[in-house]
Amino acid sequence: MGIAAVGVAAWAVSGKTEELAGVTGYLRRLRWEWVALAVAAEATSYLALSSLERRLLRSGGVRVPAGSMFGITLAGSAIQNSFPGGSVVYLAYVFRQYRRWNADDLLAGWVIVAFNVVAFAALAAVSAVGLALAASLGTTYDLVEAILGILLFAMLCVLAVTERQRVVPHVTRLVRLSQRLVHRPDPSRPAAAVVQGWTDELAAVSPTPGVWARSAVMGLAYWLADLSCLTISFLAVGVGIPWRGLLLAYGAGQLAAVLPVTPGGLGAVEGSITVALVTFGGGAESTVAAVLIYRLVSFWLVLPVGWSAWGMLTLAGRGRRPLPAAPGTAGHVSAVHARPAREVG
Repeated sequence: MGIAAVGVAAWAVSGKTEELAGVTGYLRRLRWEWVALAVAAEATSYLALSSLERRLLRSGGVRVPAGSMFGITLAGSAIQNSFPGGSVVYLAYVFRQYRRWNADDLLAGWVIVAFNVVAFAALAAVSAVGLALAASLGTTYDLVEAILGILLFAMLCVLAVTERQRVVPHVTRLVRLSQRLVHRPDPSRPAAAVVQGWTDELAAVSPTPGVWARSAVMGLAYWLADLSCLTISFLAVGVGIPWRGLLLAYGAGQLAAVLPVTPGGLGAVEGSITVALVTFGGGAESTVAAVLIYRLVSFWLVLPVGWSAWGMLTLAGRGRRPLPAAPGTAGHVSAVHARPAREVG
């Protein structure tokens, strides 16, 4: 699918050679020392994301070596960005990798939800700051409603994770509806009992406020390091950094990537960032060149590296088997969570 997308893109721009002549001029004069620094910035972003996952797993009593978690993060990104619907395969892959390191079903699922909520909330915060800065310049690229809505949704997600008891009645109604329509979970058990069993097990994972704070810092570091890759890409093509609207343009591009239209937001990210920066006064040709370098580093380079990590983890994991699947009863508590609830610093 990625190769096909490249083919379509090449066909679409084949008649725009005059317009792209200036772009290729910038690319021919690449400053490779800045490209190397952009690669380092992108690697830092993945280190921050893997550190976030490790910290949350540790709050449930599971310790994963830093190198292994870094490989899992890269492999998961490659899976997610390789084909449409990759997010579903990515979640299944990450879940199975957590299980291989002795996290039970509940902890693995909880960490997946928690680190995605933290990362999404951090992106919403970055976008909101970009919106505020752009508003001070008199233009917001018509993103006020979208970013405020996303910020509100992120806050609701955070509350749903941190204030689980408050959402129990709503979840109970959804479980009851699911039992009626698809007969899952087991309709012979009352929905309230099913949800209460989940809540009791989730109470065994109780990170301290310090853990949440450090996780939030790692989430912000993930996006800011990736933003640094974009920023350095302008230096790599030998032009000044378009600070006006840069943060908002970046937020718009990353939010476009969330839409499951193309793998990894292919096309949507490039177009959103480029159009936004040009709207804020950036040069069209130089902006296109810099965004291309950014995507080559943050998207295309990660694919072969991530699939290589997947291969290495697959070979290394042959001797490590995941925990036996948890029974289907909602009240099951695994060995990891059989201890009393405690706070982990």
